[in-house]
Amino acid sequence: MKLVFIGATHEVTGSCTYIEACGKKFLVDFGMEQGINYFENEKVPCPPSCIDFVLLTHAHIDHSGLLPLLYAGGFSGQIHATKATCNLCSIMLRDSAHIQEFEAEWRSRKGKRKGTQEVEPLYTMADAEGAIACFAAHEYDKVIDICEGIKVRYTDAGHLLGSSSIELWLTEGDQTRKLLFSGDIGNHKQPLIRDPQYVDEADYVVMEATYGNKRHNPPLDYAAAFAQIIQKTFDRGGNVVIPSFAVGRTQELLYFLRHIKVEGMVKNHANFPVYVDSPLAIEATRIFNENKESCFDEEAMEYVSKGINPISFDGLTLATTSDESRAINFDSVPKIIISASGMCEAGRIKHHLKHNLWKPENTILFVGYQALNTLGRSLVEGAKNVKLFGEDITVKAEILVLAGISGHADVDGLNAWIQNVKGIKKVFVNHSEASIADEFTAHLKNDYHLEAYAPYSGAELDILTGQFTNAAPIPVEKKSKGYSPSYQRLVASLERLTALVNKSSGLTNKELAKMTDTLNNLCSKWED
Repeated sequence: MKLVFIGATHEVTGSCTYIEACGKKFLVDFGMEQGINYFENEKVPCPPSCIDFVLLTHAHIDHSGLLPLLYAGGFSGQIHATKATCNLCSIMLRDSAHIQEFEAEWRSRKGKRKGTQEVEPLYTMADAEGAIACFAAHEYDKVIDICEGIKVRYTDAGHLLGSSSIELWLTEGDQTRKLLFSGDIGNHKQPLIRDPQYVDEADYVVMEATYGNKRHNPPLDYAAAFAQIIQKTFDRGGNVVIPSFAVGRTQELLYFLRHIKVEGMVKNHANFPVYVDSPLAIEATRIFNENKESCFDEEAMEYVSKGINPISFDGLTLATTSDESRAINFDSVPKIIISASGMCEAGRIKHHLKHNLWKPENTILFVGYQALNTLGRSLVEGAKNVKLFGEDITVKAEILVLAGISGHADVDGLNAWIQNVKGIKKVFVNHSEASIADEFTAHLKNDYHLEAYAPYSGAELDILTGQFTNAAPIPVEKKSKGYSPSYQRLVASLERLTALVNKSSGLTNKELAKMTDTLNNLCSKWED
């Protein structure tokens, strides 16, 4: 049995772990890196066509976003996840593919004027559709036999609709080891979804530590703090622009806004308009409502039992078309604009920032984590000027962060989660910035006397013995430019072909000759 750490090692995004056990090769998550990450990730040790299945913790793109690329490379197995995660991925992976294609087309058009090479998307809509067809849905809290020797259980992680920690039992002969992947551990007392559920035991734990050295220190009353920001902004005639994650955070904001409106917490602006300008967020809101029975908390279900939709209210407008989106900024009435993406790196939020950042009466309100080297992080850290669509924009709007509105547990929540797991042999800390990963690892060692590590990409563990076979790979700084998506796909095809040739020894001489002629003809075509 072997485990190899691939992504989100000393970094927050790009989650991926590779496992070989019971004659199978599989992944836990296969996420896209967001923002700028400092280290190169090791490649998955086998071609996509040799991956037997994927276990997915939740739908966020930094955990699921490379699944279409896996499919494009020849993967044909199943992607196991909770039902709500499957539902969300059906829209989020399509949206990601649309962004990939749109960005590639835009950059190609721009580059053509400069005489530069055409840009290829990382993957296409067809690749996303293919990956979505591979999903297999499961319920929380049920042990699933994936194959001989491998069992899995999904436990609610309280981070996002459908999010889960994954309990994984691996058995070879008379030897069984239990691995626990935390996924992203949720914050307590979030609106709508349940608090994280705890797991009682495991041999090895792979846990996130996004806020491993911080306490959220939330306001005593989220709604009151939110209402105060709205009141102050509206009184000076401005808009509140909220860069929000389309899935999860947007629905939580709608929950708070409904409460604020019903209780009349914003004075003299009782019927203030709220715009959700994100087709993805609108679709995600529908999926939230469809999965309420399995994922909503008790308070939200009380509303549902009374026939009240907890994430809808008078004055809410859902902008789906581009024309509807553009019209928002030509209306002078003070308003709330909720738009994706949450880190301001893509999507319609960039247009709203262009129209609102330079006006001192406006507020740009951040309600979620901003990764290093993203536009959102720059604004939070006090940037005076930013560039949007090639234009320099002066930042005069008030930039605020609503503390405590986080989908990730803080250090107290992480401590509570790990303290409930008994029998731990080793803990591996990932999904956090490098300094935080090291700090939280030291905390686990010193304060809880756990054998804890913060591995770099490429670290390899023998699961049966619990010993590293490659304990401390030297981290490689990320190159400024990588290979093009088209070249990466070509390399993946070569790996798939190599795997096919390696398995062809049992074919007849006639079949082997036919395969050889086909490959030689292909080589001759491209050599000429």
